Amino acid sequence: MRKEWLEKDYYAELGVSKDASAKEIKKAFRRLARELHPDNNPGDEAAEARFKEINEAYDTLNDEETRKEYDHAREMGYFVGGPGGGQQYVRVEDLFGGAPGGAQSGGGDFSDLFGGFQDLFSRGGRTQAPPRPQKGQDVSGTISLSFHEALSGPTRSFTIGDETVKVKIPQGVSDGTKVRVRGKGGPGSNGGPSGDLLVTVNVGDHPVFGRAGKRNLTITVPMTYTEAALGSVITVPTLDGSTKIRVPAGTQSGTTMKVSGKGVETAKGTGDLLVTLEIAVPTEISEGERQALESLQSAEAEWQPRARLGV
Repeated sequence: MRKEWLEKDYYAELGVSKDASAKEIKKAFRRLARELHPDNNPGDEAAEARFKEINEAYDTLNDEETRKEYDHAREMGYFVGGPGGGQQYVRVEDLFGGAPGGAQSGGGDFSDLFGGFQDLFSRGGRTQAPPRPQKGQDVSGTISLSFHEALSGPTRSFTIGDETVKVKIPQGVSDGTKVRVRGKGGPGSNGGPSGDLLVTVNVGDHPVFGRAGKRNLTITVPMTYTEAALGSVITVPTLDGSTKIRVPAGTQSGTTMKVSGKGVETAKGTGDLLVTLEIAVPTEISEGERQALESLQSAEAEWQPRARLGV
């Protein structure tokens, strides 16, 4: 038994009831661990101290036998000295037969009392459970990749102290992804496992393509007014070259079209290329172009695109 068990309510620290199931305890711990983890609260000493407290509570309540011992100690509420300076928890009513004032009714003797002490001292070796194995701290770091490097899934080296760890980056990784390398963090204690290495991948931008989710690529492609109005076939770039798409007559600026299978290739499949079409307006025109546009303007006199706006 541990003296601190009388001082700390581990159920309250995890925010669960005393009769909570093991599943409920684990769920509460995981929620608090994500919230209080030092990686999410850099420099916050209060969060770090609270993180250690919930770990201590979970270590006790997660193990069925340790939880029973903890509950038993909390129910007893008293401890007495044991052989060699150790401490054992007992209930006073157990030692005195449950009678008020510490004596047995009917003039009985105190044999039960001394027998209780004898049993207590015979178990004197169980003064305190040995320290539980603790997992080592996770180690965080970052790796920067170009847009094309991220698509290929390279292997990069990461140095922790004097050790160089090779980190395999998943193919098609997106910006901000965290890659976990198990067992490459800080050393464990009391025989516990080492922590993990958590690598955040920073991916650079591409001058033409963007990302939508993990597998889709995006691109904005300009087209002329006549291509949009009359319909046309236009060429758009892809990661591995180019492809042609058919633009229906009357296509509006801002329309997005999908080119299947031309996105990012990952272990779970290949995404699509999402092409957003925008009508380009020239900043300079020739005299012949001006005359043609003026003729078109005259022909459009009957068309009122803003009529639905009431103007």
